[in-house]
Amino acid sequence: CSAQVAQQLHERIQSSSMDMKLDALKDLANSSRDITFAQEFINLDGISLLTQMVESGTDFGDLLSFTLTAFVELMDHGIVSWDTFSLAFIKKIASYVCKSAMDTAVLQRSLAILESMVLNSQDLYQKVAQEITIGQLIPHLQGTDQDIQTYTIAVINALFLKSPEEKRQEMAHILAQKQLRSIILSNVIRSNKPINDEMAHQLYVLQVLTFNLLEDRMMTKMDPQDQAQRDIIFELRRIAFDVECESNNSGSIEKRKSMYTRDYKKLGFINHVNPAVDFTQIPPGMLALDNMLYFARHHQDAYIRIVLENSSREDKHECPFGRSSIELTKMLCEILKVGELPSENCHDFHPMFFTHDRSFEEFFCICIQLLNKTWKEMRATSEDFNKVMQVVKEQITRALTIKPNSLDQFKSRLQNLSYTEILKLRQSERMNQEDFQSRPILELREKIQPEIMELIKQQRLNRLCEGTCFRKISSRRRQDKFWYCRLSPNHKVLHYGDLEESPQGEVPHDSLQDKLPVADIKAVVTGKDCPHMKEKGALKQNKEVLELAFSVLYESDEYLNFIAPDKHEYCVWTDGLNALLGKEMTSEFTRSDMDTLLNMEMKLRLLDLENIQIPEVPPPIPKEPSNYDFVYDCN
Repeated sequence: CSAQVAQQLHERIQSSSMDMKLDALKDLANSSRDITFAQEFINLDGISLLTQMVESGTDFGDLLSFTLTAFVELMDHGIVSWDTFSLAFIKKIASYVCKSAMDTAVLQRSLAILESMVLNSQDLYQKVAQEITIGQLIPHLQGTDQDIQTYTIAVINALFLKSPEEKRQEMAHILAQKQLRSIILSNVIRSNKPINDEMAHQLYVLQVLTFNLLEDRMMTKMDPQDQAQRDIIFELRRIAFDVECESNNSGSIEKRKSMYTRDYKKLGFINHVNPAVDFTQIPPGMLALDNMLYFARHHQDAYIRIVLENSSREDKHECPFGRSSIELTKMLCEILKVGELPSENCHDFHPMFFTHDRSFEEFFCICIQLLNKTWKEMRATSEDFNKVMQVVKEQITRALTIKPNSLDQFKSRLQNLSYTEILKLRQSERMNQEDFQSRPILELREKIQPEIMELIKQQRLNRLCEGTCFRKISSRRRQDKFWYCRLSPNHKVLHYGDLEESPQGEVPHDSLQDKLPVADIKAVVTGKDCPHMKEKGALKQNKEVLELAFSVLYESDEYLNFIAPDKHEYCVWTDGLNALLGKEMTSEFTRSDMDTLLNMEMKLRLLDLENIQIPEVPPPIPKEPSNYDFVYDCN
């Protein structure tokens, strides 16, 4: 049947009638989502036919839009290699992106094709990079269509990711320019529209790729013999103490060495004689020295104040600026995951890093002042160094969770997270997580655990009855392929079916065309045991997707394959399906719910016993009375 339909469409899209051709291309775009049809159409050399139609340049508007849509759908199945396309085809696709006024659908598909070309082939990256510049992509960020903006940033990220080392710094310079940052801030991040998950992911990827440019400096050791590098340390000394480099005649060598040692001690270096040795640790390597010099030059008053403040304290109470800067730079790299590749499902971008061309350095400058402030609040000594660093890390990560829009907002948030406030927050969290270990409490927990488990089970089944929209995963990230699955109210049938777009609310079960009786389900498998993980090579290697995959086995060899939108939905569905099969719910989400609900229930039941000491063992049973004459006879 698929072979016959493929043959008919192959002929129809070559029709001389524009109306017939348009209808055929619409049908082809829809049918191409099915892998069986796609295989048959590709066997007829259908991909070559579509690329010839594009290269000819005779189709416009809807004709071109549906041609590109069909092409994207067919390529998403991963049957045909991206390396097979001609330069003429690449130039034509690039020309659609470079035109100032282009049909939205054509532009979106063209951007998607360029992204896939760059990501899937190093040879195609070279060709695309010659046809497209960042400057030609910027106008697409100035529009109001978030899908176009998302695909545009995705192409920028792809070019950034695949560019050779020598070109990355050049690209980073372009990305750091005020014009591009201002456009992303005003038209994307601060626009009136809420940012969808795919856009958040692309902004996160852009943030990670930008910070990863720091990796070279982070992993470069300082050469203690390199005079140019040592001059940077001399510059730190000069700015802090307002001294000029002494000439060779300005005193004995021993006297100069003594002065240097004294000043380097005040600057807080571990090695007072040759502080260059402090920067041989990687990470953070030379990146720490870069940050210190930036702070000294661009925030000179704050730098001088910190150094002089600490050099006037007792030795044991001084906050060592040099050592602190090195450890802080290392910590910031860990927090921002500098050097790590972007995660597939992460949306954790921070708007404030798009507000400054030297955002990492400014971030450091705010945090080093915080560290000095916290040191004073804790009245720390040199022995408390690691403890102070732990508190500072907590202050920074807590401030980042609110996603400040600017560096000033981040700074303001840190002002409210003093050491005293951190202690209060820790105490509050400890009270909420307190775990009672006495025997009576443990027995009570054991007794009420089955009730809580039943409550969790009912919640999971209720969520399955509400249903979930799942995304069809292919070799490229796509937003327009969805299907929906939900459990019937009587818990006897799974209803499922394809959707044209992501639904706004629940989808009625009678509108879903397919169903699977729960009684026919044999097993639920997860991760690498799923058949769709074994088939797809790219997905098999993707750890994030692997952790969200599960399949329902029914009849003999039939499977219903799922990839959950996130970890929460994965846990809900695997728990619910296991509950339907009478099996144990073992997800980490169930464990978390059990702990939360059990602790709440325990606290409610023990309210009347507040401030009463609960004994470890039950009280002894008293001896029997000598007689029972005190018993009242009701008769």
